[in-house]
Amino acid sequence: MADQSRWYELFSRGERDWLRHNQKVRQAVLAYVPQFLECPDLISGDPRRPVRVPLHLLEHARFRLADAPDGGSGAGHGPGRPGDMLRAGREPACAGSAESLAGDDGVRMQLEFTAGDITDWLWEELELPLLAPETGPGKEPANMRSGWNRQGALSQLDRRRTAMQAVKRRAAQTTRPSPAPGLAYINDDLRFRQQQPRRHAASKAVVLFALDVSASMTLPERKLAKTFFHFTLHGLRRRYQDVAVRFLAHATRAWEFSEQEFFQISGEGGTQASCLFQLAHDILRADYGGGHHNAYLFYASDGENYREDRAAASTALAALAPSLNFMGYAETVVGASRANAAQGSELQRLFAARQHAGDAAAICTLAQPDDAWNAIRSFFGHGAARK
Repeated sequence: MADQSRWYELFSRGERDWLRHNQKVRQAVLAYVPQFLECPDLISGDPRRPVRVPLHLLEHARFRLADAPDGGSGAGHGPGRPGDMLRAGREPACAGSAESLAGDDGVRMQLEFTAGDITDWLWEELELPLLAPETGPGKEPANMRSGWNRQGALSQLDRRRTAMQAVKRRAAQTTRPSPAPGLAYINDDLRFRQQQPRRHAASKAVVLFALDVSASMTLPERKLAKTFFHFTLHGLRRRYQDVAVRFLAHATRAWEFSEQEFFQISGEGGTQASCLFQLAHDILRADYGGGHHNAYLFYASDGENYREDRAAASTALAALAPSLNFMGYAETVVGASRANAAQGSELQRLFAARQHAGDAAAICTLAQPDDAWNAIRSFFGHGAARK
């Protein structure tokens, strides 16, 4: 019993070490995130492309028996004491080397992951609640069990009902057959499960990505906004099966684009937010009417808008809000803080007014690539799970 206890403790410790190693790998990946976000092909690159992450190599002490019976010291002999170093320390790394830049002289290795795996881990670290899809009328076919038949595939054989039919048949026979070991079956005893395609209630959700591409949005600001949309889109597609995504952009007019065009688009001219809110309202009313979809809007802009468009934008957003389960506004602020960033921009005041009106809305600021994850945590953690 004592031996079994020792083996169990050894197994448990090994499993704990394995979990600790996985945690160290995750920490190394999270520490590499700032460099990962600065990759030039982050948005346009293949999510299956390899990404190398530096990680400490854990060196385990290895012991072996002496080659000859009298060729070495036995356990407990010699000048050694608990805590003494068994070997000399490593020489410091040369200045400018990879180990020196890492801040230590330990052995390091390069672990290779895909860009998609790193994004998945980041989503898991956020521990966000799920979106709240709406349960609509039956539209998705699924195979449902519907009775039994005497013919069918062998994999669908119902052994219990087949045995019951055989027992009933033998009990109903007027002439008793000679006793035989086991239970004899005939074809009339067989019962197969039958399945028929039926339509069941489907869960639906639609997400609107909206981007300001006017001339006031600089290239770094557009890149920040697209980084946020890229990670949000990747996480939605990895975690949800049936979520429709629509891509909108606007300057003084609003358009709908394909996914590839959306992440490459740039524009010029002024900013008129009312046209975007009106286009989003038209799309939801035309394609997702009837209350069978939960709708979410994520909008990124620099906060500027025409003064003449204030009333129209406020009216259009107020008309759009009842059709949305949640709206998230991300404002890009790159470089020196702008005067309207501290005081509250025009678009910030619009979304803040919807918050005060009781609508599910949130506002975040994008100043650097790391802020994309703060915005995702804020939007999905506080409001996106509200129904």
